[in-house]
Amino acid sequence: MRDSWRHFVAEFIGTYALVFVGGAAIMIAKDTASPAGLLEIALAHGLILAVMVSALMRISGHFNPAITIGFLAARRIEPMMAGVYIVAQVIGAIVAAYTLKFTFPYTLFEVTRGGGQSLALQVSGPQGFVLEFVATFFLALVVFGTAVDSKAPNIGGLAIGLTLSAGILAIGPLTGGSMNPARSFGPAVASGVYEAQLIYWIAPIAGAVAASLLYEYLFIRRDVEPADHGTLSPAATTDEKSQRKAH
Repeated sequence: MRDSWRHFVAEFIGTYALVFVGGAAIMIAKDTASPAGLLEIALAHGLILAVMVSALMRISGHFNPAITIGFLAARRIEPMMAGVYIVAQVIGAIVAAYTLKFTFPYTLFEVTRGGGQSLALQVSGPQGFVLEFVATFFLALVVFGTAVDSKAPNIGGLAIGLTLSAGILAIGPLTGGSMNPARSFGPAVASGVYEAQLIYWIAPIAGAVAASLLYEYLFIRRDVEPADHGTLSPAATTDEKSQRKAH
């Protein structure tokens, strides 16, 4: 029970921080009409995610229902704990969005929908789906490649945060660059505008599941690779080799 609360609180804090900082950056960029608005928004999201993942990855570090469901599909998390994570993420996102609603000017919050995401006028539903799928695929792949794989480089949340920033720079003007169902759902609840929520849920989840399964069952090797490939798992000991020959 205590472990469940630890994970719940960590996921709540991390998702709250992402939605609060990301949403605030979107509203500030809109208010100041800065030419570097997209870069500022991307950096704000990437920096806060990198910091929070680095600070809390010892406990959890998903802060994204799509990533959690990807872990579930790859059997990296138990269904009950995945439920704890997702509930914490959704509640954290909603509370953060309401914090922004109560602290930022009302008109600014309404104009930006609380820092939420929406599809650009020239982007169709299927196009938005593919864009969010691809961006989230990359994000989940980096999560597995830097935080899950036992041979992953020890760089904390830096790579994950940079991937989020890159995704926002690439597709932000078209879909808002969500890559996170909770990130879109929290502001939608606070603003009362639920535009394209099915896309912001289904596309990131599908992208994260695809990347998680790919990395789990193709890239992570659990046997000893040939010498010319480089080992991805500890080399078998002499005793283990003897036992294999005996069988």
